[in-house]
Amino acid sequence: MIDVCIPVLARPQNAAKVLTSLRDSTTLPYRVLFVASPGDHAQIDELQRLRVDYIWMEDPPGPGDFARKTNTAFNHLDGDWFFAGADDLEFTPGWDREAMMVAASTGCSVIGTNDGANPQVVRGLHATHMLFKRSYVEDGGATWHDGPGVVYSETYDHQWVDAEAVAVAKQRGEWAFARNSLVLHHHPIFDKTVVMDETYAKALAKGREDGRVFQQRRNQALAVYRQR
Repeated sequence: MIDVCIPVLARPQNAAKVLTSLRDSTTLPYRVLFVASPGDHAQIDELQRLRVDYIWMEDPPGPGDFARKTNTAFNHLDGDWFFAGADDLEFTPGWDREAMMVAASTGCSVIGTNDGANPQVVRGLHATHMLFKRSYVEDGGATWHDGPGVVYSETYDHQWVDAEAVAVAKQRGEWAFARNSLVLHHHPIFDKTVVMDETYAKALAKGREDGRVFQQRRNQALAVYRQR
């Protein structure tokens, strides 16, 4: 079973599109859970209209909202694999089988999908959205310092959470890239047909600060490693 998490914020028009692409493209057993914010009435109304499973957070969407929503979804679900997604994705046919074939052939616990946009992703060096084996997250966590049960670190404002998850998986020998698992990312930085809305602006506002947090956390992890 693949659990698919879709954190959402103030983009009700995206819910049906990402849900349709997921339903039309996924062949293995899966569940999808949307995670909304309190007071985001238009978004919640749309999720109710679509009759999908969703929860909403107790706290308003402040710093670390995306990571908190992802972690909350992980703790609400129990499938063997967990896909950390978003509402601006387009799942394409075979995405799930391609990713699981790479997992089976490599034995790795973190499988990056190909978003067809980010140059580092297209080269196979990174992933903006990925599959995590549940036992991997439950046993040691997928971050450097946050402990078991954590998919993404909530210390970041928004960006670099994926970079940390990939870096940690590579250090542990648990990273593999599924080049043919296409989960397209329609983000305004790469797709000029997408409008830069308030949700994107919020997500991009503290990229430089998040980059510094990443460097600090990586240095701390390296220091601990050298002491062993």
